[in-house]
Amino acid sequence: MAFGETFTEKDGAFHKWLLQNGYPELAALSSAIRGSYEAADWLMKNNFPQFAALDGAIDKQPKAYAWLRKYNFNFLVIFSDAVHKHPEAEKWLRENNVTIFLLLAKKIRDFRDNKTFDYHKLHF
Repeated sequence: MAFGETFTEKDGAFHKWLLQNGYPELAALSSAIRGSYEAADWLMKNNFPQFAALDGAIDKQPKAYAWLRKYNFNFLVIFSDAVHKHPEAEKWLRENNVTIFLLLAKKIRDFRDNKTFDYHKLHF
């Protein structure tokens, strides 16, 4: 839930909590989704390419989406699809009792719908 709160917080407290409590990859993923090239680069350099690819898939980069599929990160594919409101993905999350990811997808979608982005970030 702390990860999801990073998309609505104003003071950075949840982002800081992730960093201080052993979840730097989630803090970096949040920053990457929010437009940080440095965070996407950090994910790649620190052995979290799946999260860098998730960021790309959320940014609708076909190569990033294909990379997730190629390397069998099936859940991240579903999550990316849920961010984009694909009914099949939303149904899968509900049927598999991981509805928390529907809430996370909505938080990311709401954030993205209200921001502009730098599309010069890492491309797959």
